[in-house]
Amino acid sequence: MNISHIEHIGIAVKNLDESIRFYEDVLGMKCYSIEEVADQKVRTAFFQVGDTKIELLESTDPEGPIGKYLEKKGEGVHHMAFAVKGIDNALAQLDEKGIRLIDKEPRKGAEGLDIAFLHPKSTQGVLMELCEDKNKS
Repeated sequence: MNISHIEHIGIAVKNLDESIRFYEDVLGMKCYSIEEVADQKVRTAFFQVGDTKIELLESTDPEGPIGKYLEKKGEGVHHMAFAVKGIDNALAQLDEKGIRLIDKEPRKGAEGLDIAFLHPKSTQGVLMELCEDKNKS
């Protein structure tokens, strides 16, 4: 598997607008993108920090993945995402190694990336996401 860097850290938040204000007003960062990913029932906001991004995630539906996460665990770090080249091959390698895949095939995520999640029961308790930007491959 070819991981190049941490693509982003996903943080579940109850209120995207309030969270953006915190990151901008308190931390001095600048939100460069807000996007809704309808099939994941989430609104996202992105901040660039060096080669890594912070992705804030606000649920658009209490029954969506982030809504359920917030209900169960509250606000905080939701997942860590790794940039990979060849996401299909990476998923096949992980499957061969017995890693439990939430997504057996990549799907479209925010910023047009191909994404796939790995189950935290197979990854030391951390929800991990693989991301590939096919425009940069």
